Amino acid sequence: MNYIWEVVGRQPTGQQQPSGADTIQKLCDRVASSTLLEDRRDAVRALKSLSKKYRMEVGTMAMDHLVRILQSDRTDTEILGYALDTLYNIVCSDEEEEPADDSEEESQQKQEDDLGAQFTEKFIGDPDNITLLLALLEEFDFHVRWPGVKLLTALLKSQCAPVQSIVLVSPMGVSRLMDLLADSREVIRNDGLLLLQQLTKGNTAIQKIVAFENAFERLLEIITEEGSSDGGIVVEDCLLLLLNLLKNNSSNQNFFKEGSYIQKMKSWFEVGDDNSGWSAQKVTNLHLMLQLVRVMVSPVNAPGATASCQKAMFQCGLLQQLCTILMATGVPADILTETINTVSEVIRGSEVNQDYFASVNAPSNPPRPAIVVLLMSMVNERQPFVLRCAVLYCFQCFLYKNQKGQGEIVATLLPSTIDASSVSAGQLLCGGLFSADSLSNWCAAVALAHALQDNLTQKEQLLRVQLATSLGKPPVSLLQQCTNILSQGSRVQTKVGLLMLLCTWISNCPIAVMHFLHNQDNVPFLTGQISENLGEDERLVQGLCALLLGICIYYNDNSLENYTKEKLKQLIEKRIGKENFVEKLGFITKHELYSRAAQKPQPAFSAPEHMLFDHEFTKLIKELEGMITKAVLKSSEDEKKEEEVKKTLEQHDSIITQYKELIREQDCQITELKEQVASLSSQSETLQNTVTQQFSQIQQHRDQYNILKLKLGKDSHVNGLQPEERSQLREQLEELQRQNQLLQTQLTDRDSLITSLKAEATPSTEDSTSDVTELQREVELLRAQLQSQSAEITELQREKQELLRAPDATGPGEDRVCVELESRLSAQTAEAQKLKEEVQALLERKEVMEKELASASSTAAVMQTEKSQLQQELQESKKEQDDLLMLLADQDQKILSLKHRLKGLGETIEDEDDLDARDQSDDDDDDEEECDE
Repeated sequence: MNYIWEVVGRQPTGQQQPSGADTIQKLCDRVASSTLLEDRRDAVRALKSLSKKYRMEVGTMAMDHLVRILQSDRTDTEILGYALDTLYNIVCSDEEEEPADDSEEESQQKQEDDLGAQFTEKFIGDPDNITLLLALLEEFDFHVRWPGVKLLTALLKSQCAPVQSIVLVSPMGVSRLMDLLADSREVIRNDGLLLLQQLTKGNTAIQKIVAFENAFERLLEIITEEGSSDGGIVVEDCLLLLLNLLKNNSSNQNFFKEGSYIQKMKSWFEVGDDNSGWSAQKVTNLHLMLQLVRVMVSPVNAPGATASCQKAMFQCGLLQQLCTILMATGVPADILTETINTVSEVIRGSEVNQDYFASVNAPSNPPRPAIVVLLMSMVNERQPFVLRCAVLYCFQCFLYKNQKGQGEIVATLLPSTIDASSVSAGQLLCGGLFSADSLSNWCAAVALAHALQDNLTQKEQLLRVQLATSLGKPPVSLLQQCTNILSQGSRVQTKVGLLMLLCTWISNCPIAVMHFLHNQDNVPFLTGQISENLGEDERLVQGLCALLLGICIYYNDNSLENYTKEKLKQLIEKRIGKENFVEKLGFITKHELYSRAAQKPQPAFSAPEHMLFDHEFTKLIKELEGMITKAVLKSSEDEKKEEEVKKTLEQHDSIITQYKELIREQDCQITELKEQVASLSSQSETLQNTVTQQFSQIQQHRDQYNILKLKLGKDSHVNGLQPEERSQLREQLEELQRQNQLLQTQLTDRDSLITSLKAEATPSTEDSTSDVTELQREVELLRAQLQSQSAEITELQREKQELLRAPDATGPGEDRVCVELESRLSAQTAEAQKLKEEVQALLERKEVMEKELASASSTAAVMQTEKSQLQQELQESKKEQDDLLMLLADQDQKILSLKHRLKGLGETIEDEDDLDARDQSDDDDDDEEECDE
């Protein structure tokens, strides 16, 4: 009875209310022991309702039972949904209930997170549980799929790496999760995005699998469907997932580029002319979109991959679109700053993109170059600090490996190119270099140093720049003005900026070193700065002064007698001390801000006073420190020995150079000879192919000639009989025609006689008998004539067949024809022998290809002519045979008509074969038949 009350949630009056743990234990027993699905479903539903309040108890006692429910009750989606919701409540802390006190809130949240981590560890302790959960995600029912997605997301948030490892080795695990993006229910699709975000964090292998599961295509489709930059939180989730897939993953970046997805990013930045309505979500979306562009062209990527992405961005118009946003009005400051940084990395090191950026003008009146407008913001102390850093980075990227751009910037400072009517980049840099704002001094000095980076020509050109300091005083050089400002006791940031500019300027430029040493005050100022015991902040300035003095020693060409290398080293030893000098020089690389600046090219400083080092300058220090230390510590004897070694090495180098030149010339000759050999080989192959074709044509002509010769041999009897036999056949045919005509006339007369005899019968029997006898004799005579005529016709047909078949045995009248045939065959045989001799001559002269080709061509032409003649003769012969056959056919037709006439008279006409086979006895039989009639 008590059990029933516990299940229904009521207790009889007077009985003690059971504790939550007891209730949960009884529900767990019910889940484990109930045989009815409805009872188990009710118990799991009750556990779900208690899981938030009694999280510890439900997680401890019910987790194993819930896992078994997931395994055994797969057919019931309702109980599966309850079990998944319960597990989710166990491993995920409830964020809705918040204590009032902040300290209590933090403590409570920490306990909740620890508890969730413990239950997560327990759940994933058996990897089959994750596999089971992945299998349940294939269930399309909303009440199963959605809780499953939330549970797996919570597990990834709590224990990311272990869950990732299980999912990675699970068959089709990632593919099942990718199917969530294709779900038509937005809530599942959106939670699927959150799940994939957690799944792809820091795991390159999973990132690659997700990318090759067509994630890029689907994510870009969702972004477009949701409105691109104007979309909501879903667009943000898609962009965060894209960042996970692309950041620090060169394989996915290459796949993204090869799939032409960069071109689809252009539509993201079409913000329109009306930029007044910038919602917070739109700013967030655009910020993430710009970060995606930067991921593809980051300086830390492989140079080849970055260059190809930069090229694609220019070709599809993405760079142009970014420059449009850069010059637009009303753009929020953080978006403008990120756009400047993005454009910086798109053009960094790309000549085409840098040239395009140099041509961009701001929409002002009159139009000004975008570079000038940006520099005006950089040297303006009222602009935000992050914006000024972004402009400096953009200017550095514009000049990176861009000697053309460096020359254009330096040219704006030269006297011959200064335009007083307009503001130039050089004027802005000089103004910032000598302004009262230390940050402007530092930015202008670093920007000008990048205009001289690795460019000896511009270093020498900048020595020509003269500045008018005040009225009535002569102009001073830019180099001297920088040292004057240093000696006036400026702030540390200004000094550091000017020293970096001077070190970059005179390094690897002996002429600039000479100009710097020519001023008598510069060396004493540097030695004084290095030798003094200054505060912590000034130690960096001392190190930079030591670096500048060391550059004056290392790149000194000894053109100034008072400041040769040896005298400068003696000065250091007397005034400073070599060990002290090296110690001050080494302090630069030990500075904390030096290490931070050396990490990446973009200036990233938390405050303006931290802007002390430039990334490119750290490379210069690393390159020069060891060489300067070695040069200062060397004695004069060591230098002499080194000079001797250098001379020896130079001699060896000159010898090696000569040998290299000789080898280079030989290589060129070998290359030319190889090219000639290749050309000759190609020509030889061509000629060989031509010869083969010519021989093939000759063989074809030879075969055709043999065929024609055989045909001519078969038809030679006919062709030889043509002149005389045709006349004989014509005469015989004409004689036969005349005889046939005579026979026809006689038959007509006899017909008329028989008709008259029948009409005029006489009573005298003797007269009648005599007349009949006479008639029979005349008929017999006609029959004999007909037999003779038939024999002649048979003979003619036999001769016709013999002519057509060309028999071996010939009659006496054909001897002349055979002689003529033999003579013609002899002539043809001679011609064939001549052709064989010509072909043999061609084979013997095979090595001389060009002559052989000409001879083969002429031989083929002769044979072709002979072939044409033979074919023409054959055609004429066939035509004459056709005429003869037509005449014979006409004669046959006439004979056939005569036979029909005889049959009409009552005579029996036999075939020619029967007539030939009959003997003399047949004549007696015919006589008896006539007597009977």
